[in-house]
Amino acid sequence: MAASVLEVCRQARQAADVMRELNTAAKDTVLAGIADALDGGRGRLKAANVADLESARRSGVSQTLLDRLTLTDARITAMVRAIRTVVDLPDPAGQVIRGTARPNGLLIEQVREPLGVIAVIYEARPNVTADVTALCLKSGNAAVLRGSSVAARTNAAIADIVAEVLRGQDRVPVDAVQLIRDHSREAVIELLSAAEYVDLLVPRGGPGLLATVREHAKVPVVIDGDGNCHVYVDASAEPAMATAIVVNAKTSRPSVCNAAETLLVHADIAASWLPDVLGELRGRGVIVRGDERTRKIWPDAEPATEADWATEYLDLVLAVRVVDRLDDALEHIARYGTRNSEAIVTRDIAAARRFARAVDSGSVFVNASTRFSDGGEFGYGLEIGVSTQKLHARGPMGLEALTCVKNVTWGDGQIRT
Repeated sequence: MAASVLEVCRQARQAADVMRELNTAAKDTVLAGIADALDGGRGRLKAANVADLESARRSGVSQTLLDRLTLTDARITAMVRAIRTVVDLPDPAGQVIRGTARPNGLLIEQVREPLGVIAVIYEARPNVTADVTALCLKSGNAAVLRGSSVAARTNAAIADIVAEVLRGQDRVPVDAVQLIRDHSREAVIELLSAAEYVDLLVPRGGPGLLATVREHAKVPVVIDGDGNCHVYVDASAEPAMATAIVVNAKTSRPSVCNAAETLLVHADIAASWLPDVLGELRGRGVIVRGDERTRKIWPDAEPATEADWATEYLDLVLAVRVVDRLDDALEHIARYGTRNSEAIVTRDIAAARRFARAVDSGSVFVNASTRFSDGGEFGYGLEIGVSTQKLHARGPMGLEALTCVKNVTWGDGQIRT
């Protein structure tokens, strides 16, 4: 009989108490074994994924969801490579990040330590099962995973391989990585209520999941929110660069949260630049929805509505607006952005610095695609999510975001008077 959600969390708490004292070599050895086992278990993973895909198609899920669900050979390779990258990264647990000697002789060290039990609720992407496993084990945490029913077989295949590796050694507890296989809403609410055991929960999903989290969460939460990302093309932008960045940000993988959803263009460059870039986007299957000024320049655009500016399409759809000033672009982003990723294309260093300072977002890009907002691209190896809030982490969250800092004070008999 499967363990209840609370029992899973209780077991994870016991495992976390062991994990916090493990040295780096023990954790790295297990992670290397998991990478090898997943690499060697491609047949199992692909067979499970095919079954999930067939079921998803029968249920009529969107093409966006099917893309997120699909586990190709290339994606398995990337998943394995990412785990091996995490093995090579510095272990944050135990790092002394600051030390202060006080006049009374006390030495105060700020030391990183694991948070404890990390729970992640996620939809569709089975690679998250492996990613969270790697990040949690490397940082000395225990992981509780709850994927969606659409990826149930693939998530289970990955978790089963991880469990086999953990059972084959005696350092990392088997319960350090657990997959909740109950896909009911009640199981989610029970996990959200497990304040006695869970130190951090990261929800990675759509508005429905986030609404449930906001209503029921009693555990600490870092929101992995929407990605209504913008690219602002300034008057001084180099046209070819701007085109390359916009096309990449929209079309390289439209189903992910760092894909651009809205293009803002300075009026001084709009008439000369927009027809070429919008024509190229259309040639790549993108539906363009523009404001009145955009449609005067490029009549093939569909009329944009108020809802378009606030929509994370996760699809080949792009909203386009012409603005008169940098301030107008900043005002638009402040109103509709989701604090995920924003970009400016410009040759004006003052405009670039103003944009980077003024935009309230976890990731800001100057003359680069929003698609770089990713833990791997930032050198974190992987990410457990992209925080769109400000406490305790912001932007792509890697190993350090799964630790906290405690003060360790060394004395020689001092007492306070």
